[in-house]
Amino acid sequence: MKRIAYGGDYNPEQWPEEVWDRDYEAFELAGIDTLTVGVFAWAHLQPAEDRYDFDVLDAVVERAAAEGRRIVLATPTGAMPPWLAHAYPNACRVDFEGRRHVYGQRHNACPSDPDFRRLSVALAGRLARRYGDNPAVVAWHVGNEYGGACWCPACGAAFHDWLRKRYGGLDRLNHAWNTTFWSHTFTDWEQVPPPNALSEHWRGPNHTAFQGITLDYRRFMSDALLGGFVAEKAAIREHVADTPVTTNFMGLYQPVDYHRWAPHLDFASWDNYPPEDPSPVRTAARMALAHGLIRGLKGGKPFWVMEQTPSTTASRDVNAVKRPGVLRLWSWQSVAHGADAVLYFQMRHSRGACEKYHGAVLDHAGRTDTRVFREVAALGAEFTRVGDAVLGARTPARVALLVDWDSWWAVEMSDGPNRNVRYVDVLAAYHRALWQANVPLDVVPVTADLGGYDVVVAPVLHMVKDDLAERVWDLVDRGGSFLATALSGRVDEDDNAFLADVPGPFAGLFGLRVDETDAQRPDVVNPVALGEVEHDARHVFEVIVPEPSTEVLGTYGADFYAGTPAVTRAARGRGSAWYVGTLLDDPGVAAVVRSVLDEHGLAGPLADVPDVEVAERVTAEGARHLFLLNHGGSQVTVPCPADGVDLLRGTAHAAGDDLELAPAAVVLLRCQ
Repeated sequence: MKRIAYGGDYNPEQWPEEVWDRDYEAFELAGIDTLTVGVFAWAHLQPAEDRYDFDVLDAVVERAAAEGRRIVLATPTGAMPPWLAHAYPNACRVDFEGRRHVYGQRHNACPSDPDFRRLSVALAGRLARRYGDNPAVVAWHVGNEYGGACWCPACGAAFHDWLRKRYGGLDRLNHAWNTTFWSHTFTDWEQVPPPNALSEHWRGPNHTAFQGITLDYRRFMSDALLGGFVAEKAAIREHVADTPVTTNFMGLYQPVDYHRWAPHLDFASWDNYPPEDPSPVRTAARMALAHGLIRGLKGGKPFWVMEQTPSTTASRDVNAVKRPGVLRLWSWQSVAHGADAVLYFQMRHSRGACEKYHGAVLDHAGRTDTRVFREVAALGAEFTRVGDAVLGARTPARVALLVDWDSWWAVEMSDGPNRNVRYVDVLAAYHRALWQANVPLDVVPVTADLGGYDVVVAPVLHMVKDDLAERVWDLVDRGGSFLATALSGRVDEDDNAFLADVPGPFAGLFGLRVDETDAQRPDVVNPVALGEVEHDARHVFEVIVPEPSTEVLGTYGADFYAGTPAVTRAARGRGSAWYVGTLLDDPGVAAVVRSVLDEHGLAGPLADVPDVEVAERVTAEGARHLFLLNHGGSQVTVPCPADGVDLLRGTAHAAGDDLELAPAAVVLLRCQ
């Protein structure tokens, strides 16, 4: 039966085989149909460089296939075995302080080390040759949560090669990095050091004397990690023609530019462990942002949640359990935003080591009468009931939120104007405003085609690359709206300031120039009046000089620039360009965003009902599905947004009927 894939990370090699029978009995009770195997089995599969042992994995794969379960087969190269580090010590990373590590932890391999690359690719190829024709294997999972960085000599040499390909010659490199500053002009590639605590950095990775070299090293390291994925995928493709290949991303994870990786994945997947936040609603909004980001990697196609915890993590100082109903709510939220698979880490508690208390479907005793297992099983039954109703369905968005790793990197390593500005915090604030308005939304890179959108929002678009400015002008000329914030339009792709009025290529679009940028401590508030309402603004305050035709919507209330513009709107072509020259509080952001949406009639259903999320997926055949999710702590009564049938309960509803939504309630409405 086609349905949302349901299951998760299963590591039976970590416990006695007699436990397996009990596991599979539990899987049947919980509706588990998909198992991810082999993620951390390298030392088990290859106990020595010249010896492989597939007996246990053979048994695992054979058992899962015989039980009728789908298999996601991993290449276990996310954690190398001790023998590899002992035989090839250069495979261990060198850290930011220049220290060569010894064996331990995971994410511990240098991505540029030829021996690690050779051995990891060889293992991927052997796995593909052995299991590639097994029809139970529905996907390949390469590595695990790629991340981290290395500053070893091998990475330094690889960085030089990467720079040669990017710049062609040293003249272009010196121009890009503005090396005439501080007499840094390079006359030989070998003179270029990996930027770390021993070279260009002070205080930490975000404090660099030359932003250009550090920005390029981050780009390079993301590409170096990608090179390992691509090499393993190629080894798989030598034996497996069509089975899709992916790796599990980590949402809003700064070190790896997922947009540069996206073309190399057959489908996107990610691990949903939201950051701690005392507000359940803010947590839900943050997850929605990450879901949207991952869905946007492959042009809006469905993605997989490769990992989530059924109950609790084990990696934080304090690890609270998910409250009753939250697992179901968050899982259906992921489906509402495009997930065609909801998988767990992990299926059974590990016996030892750092994740022995990480949540699992089955505890150490293997009990099936726990609250967690009952909730897992109930959700599995719902996925069975819904079947394939939303598989492959897309989100019909007319609003886009732009995300750019280069801007993220650049603005947070800048020596001004304010190091308290966090790119993701501003991004999340504008996303929350859109999310609370229940707007069908795409989260896309700055390279995306903007032709299908009526509204594009670009918080802290610090760097303007390629033809982005022209594409934004086209959006506004044809009647769309573009909204940007302070610190936008400041630098080019090399992180050099535009020799023009701020905001650079967008100055004419917004009809203004930024004369000065003031910065203050986080506790300093400057009120901004939007109509009759004042909102708090913090961190940066751009002193704006508008053109006569530019409409001033909000003004500062304090300091020497009191009464000057803080929020503006400029009519251009058939559309408008909105600019917010400071960092507003959440109500202020919401007020601006809602004004932009109202100009196009794009506020979604129940946009004025706090804490109730409405998301939409539409199948290729045109079947429309609305998801209503109550993230608040109280029961609410809302009008049904459309005629339809709730697929979770089988009840019919007419538009306008009262719907009672208890806390953590989920309604999946197939509209008629």
